[in-house]
Formats: sequence, structure tokens, C-alpha cells
Amino acid sequence: MTSKQPIRTAVAGFGLSGSVFHAPYIAGNPAYQLAVIATSDPARQAKARERYPQAKIVETPQDILALADELDLIVLGTPPATHYPLTKAALEAGLDVVVDKPFVVHSAQGEELMDLAAKLGRVLTVYQNRRWDADALTVQKLLDAGTLGTVTRFEVGMERWAPEIAKAWKAGATAEEGGGVLFDLGTHVLDLALRFFGPATVTYAEIQARRPQESADDDVFLALRHESGVVSHVTINLNSHLHGPRFRVLGTAGGFVKFGTDPQEPYVLGGGLPTDAEYGVEPAENHGTLELNGQRTTVPTERGAYPEFYRLLAEKVDDGGTASALPLPVDPADSVAVLKLIEQARALA
Repeated sequence: MTSKQPIRTAVAGFGLSGSVFHAPYIAGNPAYQLAVIATSDPARQAKARERYPQAKIVETPQDILALADELDLIVLGTPPATHYPLTKAALEAGLDVVVDKPFVVHSAQGEELMDLAAKLGRVLTVYQNRRWDADALTVQKLLDAGTLGTVTRFEVGMERWAPEIAKAWKAGATAEEGGGVLFDLGTHVLDLALRFFGPATVTYAEIQARRPQESADDDVFLALRHESGVVSHVTINLNSHLHGPRFRVLGTAGGFVKFGTDPQEPYVLGGGLPTDAEYGVEPAENHGTLELNGQRTTVPTERGAYPEFYRLLAEKVDDGGTASALPLPVDPADSVAVLKLIEQARALA
């Protein structure tokens, strides 16, 4: 479903988030018009002008808000500490809002913004794009089919070797300001755990800062117990030379393990477009392994599908926004539930 009038969209921030995870998908979907990009960095401004000559380039998110009468939607790819005030201001300016993860720094802020969006009749959603990772879609397919039987244990990890902190705001941001790997990659894996197996409580937490320049955390392990009975083990680590599995799922009928990194981010970073035929396709050598009755087979990985987020959002907006019965691509209540898990973890660590 596409709008007769494209959804006039602004992207605030043109670092990795804005340039790789948002702008290409907005520009590649005819339901949207990428109208404004905000970045104060001259090199990023030049890159934005080259890639999206139709977009107006401004310096700050506040410059976008000054143009609210000419826009329908703002996408916030700015540092986490800015998410609450910018989302509040955007909603009050009459805009629908996509907030990159983490939604906000405190769950109470997220609940307040949800109430405000409902009061104002505005669409508010959170960019939990890892739901459409190729390997996450593969796990979802196995779960939906009941291939593994009753799942008892779920292990999910995002591990990298990143001894240096490339972004100045990340080096300086404390946990109170939304810094650290738990707010960054942790919001992804916790969202998947809740999506797959339902509500949970953190029963054990290790939260460490190992890099000398780290102001928050970069090595995290959490144990969760879901109301469904599943136990989840969550690992997020930026100090890992040897990465563990991305997923390991154990059930009464079998098990599945998958290593590697979703192909979508590196593909776009390498200059590819979401509309390319080969987008989101993982090489066969990276496929996961399924074991049933002592026999191991390779499971072809589903095609990665980040464009689904903006497709679903356009359908929601075009169908009347908050008046529509269509679901949001991501319910912000899901992201608030993730923040509550993070708050539980910090209280335990």
C-alpha cells in the first residue's frame, strides 16, 4: 500500500544510523519523500547532498522542528540522551516519530512519550531493526514451525572486537546518558528474547567496563527467566577476539546454532542498495545447523528484511495513523519492556 502523497520525512543525524539504517530505506520506498536531513558535520553534509540531492540539508534537529509544517515524519538517529526531549518536541510539533534504539534512557520516559503520542493522535514507533535480521527471521521460522519442540534454553549474543571507541559521544556517555553496550546492542538482543519467548525477569547480571576509555559498559552477560519457562542467556561484548554463536536454541525435539553477522549492514556500507536483487542474501557457508534425532543438517538462512519496517510504517500512516487497526512495525511498549529489563539488570549487577 502506498500513499497518494508521499510521507514527507526528515532524518535527524547522518552518522551510521541515519546514513546506513534509515536514509537508504526511506529513499528506496516510494511511499516516502526524504525531504530533510540534519547533520552539523561538513563531511556528512557533503555525503548527504551527493546521495540525496532532493533533500534539504540542515544542521540540527531543531532546524527540522522549525520545518514541521512541511513534514509528516521525523526519524531520530541521534544519541540516546537526546531521544526523550526530541521525541516530545516532535510529537508536540505535530509529527509522527521513529526513534532509533534505545527508545529512551529510562522506562518512565518511554511510558510518558507513549501517553503523549496517544493523547495527540500521533504515530510513535522504535527502530528495532534486528527483528528483520536474516538469522532472527530463520529462528522465528523454526519456532513457528515447532521444529525444535518445546524450547527450554535460548542463547543470543552480539560480540565484536572493538578496542577503540570511534565516536566521541560514545566514549563520553555514561550509562545514565544512554552510553554503553547494554543500551546499544543489548536493546537488540533483549528485544528478540522477549519477542520469541514472551515476558521475562532478569535473574542474574554481569555488567563490566573493560576498555580504559569506556564510561559505561562493554562486556555484559544476563540470565533471564521467561514466564513461558524458557531460560535466556544474553551475551553482549565488545572485547571478544573469538565470537560465540549469534543464536543457540535448544528444545525437546532438537537444537539450532547459528554463527556470523547479518549481511544487511555491511552490504549497505559497501555501497549496495536495499532494492538490489542480492540484498539481504547470506552466503551458504554462513548458514546455521539444525540437529534432530542425532542428525545434523544445514538450514538456509532467510533473506534479511530491514525494508519491512518502513513498509509496515507506511501502511500504518496511510491507513489513518493511530486511527488504523493495523499494527505498528514496533510497538513502543515492547521497547519499554526492554528498558525495564535493563533497569533490573543494573539493580542486580
